[in-house]
Amino acid sequence: MFELRGKVALVTGGTRGLGRIVAGRLADAGCRVFVCGRNAPDDLPSEIAFRAADIRDPVQAASLVDGIAAECGRFDILVNNAGGSPPCPAEKASAGFVDAVLKLNLTAPLYLAQASHRHMSERGGSIVNIASVSGIRPSPGTAVYGAAKAGLLNLTRSLAQEWGSAAIRVNAIVVGLAKTETAEATYGDAEAQARVAASLPLGRMCEGGDVADAVAYLVSPLARYVSGAQLNVDGGGERPYFLDLVKGG
Repeated sequence: MFELRGKVALVTGGTRGLGRIVAGRLADAGCRVFVCGRNAPDDLPSEIAFRAADIRDPVQAASLVDGIAAECGRFDILVNNAGGSPPCPAEKASAGFVDAVLKLNLTAPLYLAQASHRHMSERGGSIVNIASVSGIRPSPGTAVYGAAKAGLLNLTRSLAQEWGSAAIRVNAIVVGLAKTETAEATYGDAEAQARVAASLPLGRMCEGGDVADAVAYLVSPLARYVSGAQLNVDGGGERPYFLDLVKGG
């Protein structure tokens, strides 16, 4: 169903965690997959190729995409997965912190998308931006990160409008509360994570495979008329706090 044989894909932040699972899913579907980072991992599967790059630098971002396109003769899929931020109260966010968060979560995806456009404009292509629920609702300690992800969602819609005539589809996945490598630092121990999972409508936290399957759908022919979309992979969303208050009362 998700046959992507012959396509060439780049997954940023694909050396570990969620990105690694996404890269593997695309490779399973027949893509020639590249991932990037500043340091090569020791255990990357043979079907996934690594390229060193700091995507926050526009020159390196462009060289990364151009190099893959030159090597493969085409460039079809970009998954802007690299991102994240440690929690930080807004009043304590330094200029350096703000700059770093915006570069990784907003401007790097733009640089990569611009470079991709040059190679996708001839035969079309697909760009998927990995966003977050922090970009659609406030939460403590994520003001800067949330603003960057909100900007990424707006960028997604804008690029879909501008590049549709070139058959370049641009979509976003809004990832909900996720069980990742940093889940313990974010949510607490296993017991705390279980409470978080129980609070979600589907009764569990988002897993890498959930996002990977959503990416595979969006870049596949099944989504050929889907562009500018915001696909929420959040298990139904978070329950409003007032429901617990009503139940308790």
